[in-house]
Amino acid sequence: NRKTARPLLVQALLAVPQFGVRWRWTATRALAVIRFAGGRKVPPQLQRIRSEDLLASVFPEQAACLEHITGDIEIPDHPLVRETLEDCLHDAMDIEGLEALVGRIEEGRIRCVAIDTREPSPFSHEILNANPYAFLDGAPLEERRTRAVQTRRTLPEEGAGDLARLDQEAIAEVVQQARPAPRDADEVHDALLTLGLIREDELAEFGEALEELAAQSRVFGVELAGGRFYAAAERIGLLEKVFPKARFQPSPVEHVRAAQWKRDEGLDPEKAQDELLRYRMECCGPITVEELAGLLPLEPRQIEASMLRLESQGGVLRGSFRPAAEQLEWCDRRLLARIHRLTLGRLRREIEPVSAALFMRFLARWQHVAPGCRLHEQTGLALVLESLQGFEAPAAAWEKYILPARLSNYSPELLDQLCLSGKFAWGRLTPSGANGGESGRKVRPTRLAPISFFKRTQLSALLAVGRSGSKEGAELELSHPAREVLEHLEQWGASFYQDLLRGVRRLPFEIESALWELVACGKVTADGFSGLRALINPKQRLSGRHRRKHRLRRMEALSSGRWTLLRSPGPAPAPEAAVNPSALDPEVESVARLLLRRWGVVFRDLLQRETIAPPWRELVRVYRRWEAQGKIRGGRFVHGFSGEHFALPEAVDALRSLRRGKLDDETVRVSAADPLNLVGIVLPGARVRVHPETEIRYRNGIVPEEAEGARLTSLSPREGAVSSA
Repeated sequence: NRKTARPLLVQALLAVPQFGVRWRWTATRALAVIRFAGGRKVPPQLQRIRSEDLLASVFPEQAACLEHITGDIEIPDHPLVRETLEDCLHDAMDIEGLEALVGRIEEGRIRCVAIDTREPSPFSHEILNANPYAFLDGAPLEERRTRAVQTRRTLPEEGAGDLARLDQEAIAEVVQQARPAPRDADEVHDALLTLGLIREDELAEFGEALEELAAQSRVFGVELAGGRFYAAAERIGLLEKVFPKARFQPSPVEHVRAAQWKRDEGLDPEKAQDELLRYRMECCGPITVEELAGLLPLEPRQIEASMLRLESQGGVLRGSFRPAAEQLEWCDRRLLARIHRLTLGRLRREIEPVSAALFMRFLARWQHVAPGCRLHEQTGLALVLESLQGFEAPAAAWEKYILPARLSNYSPELLDQLCLSGKFAWGRLTPSGANGGESGRKVRPTRLAPISFFKRTQLSALLAVGRSGSKEGAELELSHPAREVLEHLEQWGASFYQDLLRGVRRLPFEIESALWELVACGKVTADGFSGLRALINPKQRLSGRHRRKHRLRRMEALSSGRWTLLRSPGPAPAPEAAVNPSALDPEVESVARLLLRRWGVVFRDLLQRETIAPPWRELVRVYRRWEAQGKIRGGRFVHGFSGEHFALPEAVDALRSLRRGKLDDETVRVSAADPLNLVGIVLPGARVRVHPETEIRYRNGIVPEEAEGARLTSLSPREGAVSSA
């Protein structure tokens, strides 16, 4: 009760580690235990020993063995003890709230109801999974009886309702297929066997067939409190178990009754009622308890109890399947699986596949490369970088071709602002030599070294997936300056360019070459992009005053932001994560979402240039689950490509409107390093080598025949960007 709640809680509190931790904190704050002595910090183990000695002198019964204490422990009137108990009761716990709750229970304002459930309530999980010291019983964890209680390890019930968006036409079609449609007397008898018990008004049109079957003692009328019903002779024993007061017309002959009683003699009334409802559920589809009570002469509470028993056996499932139904619905598991398959089939048939040329025109609009689809300013650049996260392209191609093709009036300052703000970062996600490379191979940094942009919040997932297949012992042979710079960054962390010059003690051009080498092998990144821009640009042969100005601008660019190691900001994964395929599930889901955002429509052949893409078997498992949840669409969206295709709903709408709309002549020119270099992947022809200054010209989504020989012409460096007109 309310009077004994506080004393009992205090006695229980003294037996758990919480009191000892709070005691050390209180003693330290009161300067009873010194943290610093002689200008140095006292080791934690000494602080612990001294606090325990202080506790033994102030509160001897707390430090004594429990075998020497009888009854409750007496709390001494000491300020440190009082402060510790106050911290435990009011800071770590809410003693006033507990006393108020117990008081409301005593007054009757809160009623406690004990309910037997199929599995532990979510409110009990904290008790079942509590640490050993949370129990007054000091038994070890493996000996606790609560370990034998199985808790739900799948989706919670509140999220299970969104597992499938069922099509109402699919529900109606499955119900129509499952419900018997008799045409003659034999089929009427089969329908009665299937449904178990049928109301008279449901068989009004089969009067002659019922008379014929009744004359043969195959069908009997059943008089019940809810009206007149019909049942097959084979169900007499079952019905007499459920309805002891039922009257059969005509009265069954003895040999029929004896045969059926022998058949159902092992059933008790509850099991017989469950069987009767099972027969009905196999033919009616999603239905509520009230609707079942209108079909069978049973009380709603009886039906609900049987539904719970059938659910525990795996025969039926509950949920909200029809929008019009306001109450909880039940459905046979087999019928629900058929409705689900039919729903997915209907959704997939709604989408007519498009040609590869039309799909390329869609991608040009989806990635803002088509004329009139470019974005603007810093907001547009952020959207472009977000859609291209994880795509690795040559470093020299990003600012010269890829970004200007998607952004009107691109300016390098926009990219510097996004990177220095901490929203986006850059780096190589798949290190050279990690995926199938040989150890000891030298790194040759060039302007074609692949890098990618990504949000800093996505770095952990992209690194986990991009480097999951790297060989354990595949180390690259770095130059001596590169190794010294790497060791400096590992020891001192993020450093400015001037810090590297002072710490490594190398010439400036050696530091620059070392940074470029580390960037090319995926080990180093920087806060801004101006440093990498300075490394990408070739050294100009100038003389005198112009050379000094160029050198000052280069030093200023390299000094903008800090250089740091490219690694995950979170803790390192456990060693068993590489063996357990489910350890990468969150990262795989994150990458699967990025791929959908980049392409709109995803299928296996489209991901050939994606260096960070996980195996298709892992992606398709994620996409199938999202399709079942109604988040994405599945089907066949592009002609000529086998396997499953998945798309965002807005991408499906864009494809449909593009197919139905009137299309004008359109020419799009992109670099071969652009993600839209899909010649030999989506479009027929030989693959085009990835090189920034190689041009690919699409006309109406295809490569024109007259341009076949000119497909590999170099873009003019004076353009500075790829024209889209």
